[in-house]
Amino acid sequence: MELQSYCDNIATELMGWKVKVYDIVRKLDKMPTGDKEKVVPQVNELHTLIEELTDRIDRLKKECPAQWEPDKMELEGKISTLNHTWEQVMEKV
Repeated sequence: MELQSYCDNIATELMGWKVKVYDIVRKLDKMPTGDKEKVVPQVNELHTLIEELTDRIDRLKKECPAQWEPDKMELEGKISTLNHTWEQVMEKV
């Protein structure tokens, strides 16, 4: 039961990140067209990240892998990329 609890906690954490990324995308979507054109690649990266987070969350709900560390490290890298992408967007807007 400990492993399932761990997976539930990780899924909840990932859902929180997904909501944050989605909120950023929604804010970018409300920008004027000229400003949006400046950040299209970054917005596409954010959409990709949302899809990846969704896939990970679904995987955790269906199967709870005992070895989650490699996935965790990969996601931490993506979140770091998210921070960098956000900085790029803010510089262009």
